Amino acid sequence: MEIRVGTSGYSFEDWRGVFYPEKIEKGKMLDHYINHFNTVEINSTYYRVPHPRVMANIDKKAPDGFEFVVKVPQSMTHIRRDWDKEILAYRDCLKPMEDSGRLKGVLAQFPYSFKFDANGLEYIKSCREVLSPHPLFVEFRHQSWVNRQMYDALKTAGVGYVAVDEPRLPGLIKPDFFNTTDTAYLRLHGRNSEHWWQGGPLRYDYNYSNEELDEWKKKIEQFALKEKARKLYVFFNNCHLGQAVKNAREMIQKLNL
Repeated sequence: MEIRVGTSGYSFEDWRGVFYPEKIEKGKMLDHYINHFNTVEINSTYYRVPHPRVMANIDKKAPDGFEFVVKVPQSMTHIRRDWDKEILAYRDCLKPMEDSGRLKGVLAQFPYSFKFDANGLEYIKSCREVLSPHPLFVEFRHQSWVNRQMYDALKTAGVGYVAVDEPRLPGLIKPDFFNTTDTAYLRLHGRNSEHWWQGGPLRYDYNYSNEELDEWKKKIEQFALKEKARKLYVFFNNCHLGQAVKNAREMIQKLNL
């Protein structure tokens, strides 16, 4: 099983002096990032769909073999209405990465308020149709989604399930590791229970301990032995103060990648 480890985003000011040189130009951050990782999630598209030229400039910095996953706009996952025009613009912005072959999927992160029901399943299927042919990966935040009906529906529709590591709080998704397509996907958000419901940057202020990373190393190795997927993406989203970079590099070392 091919394993790629990266971070959820790369352009953070508080990574200066931690991962990036203190005085690095913002436009040079990806140049530095690609020397350490072979994949990244582009999360800025959740807030605002960029012009295709912006994505083309990002893409041309990446070497052959580098891979992108791009988050879908919040209008599709959180607002869930009147998103038609924005999704057309979103599809256009993906074109440069699609043409280069570096785009490997799109990520739809649904909120805690989006709970399991038949209408929700139908909505995900409609998202899959609109975003086709790009591989779609969906992340849920509410535990109600983890059931056999969801698993079967995603598998039939060819939609990838995103496993997560997040605080052990009532209602949140537990750290169960499974996949619904031949590409598995894992996002590690940190376990900051104190600030999770308050939101903001402190939600992702968490540094995984060596023991916690070893837990996931063991799960990943066992998963690989069962040959349940041909590929696995592991993205660290505990981005506060560059902790995602630190933990991602530690995981790469643990997995001998």
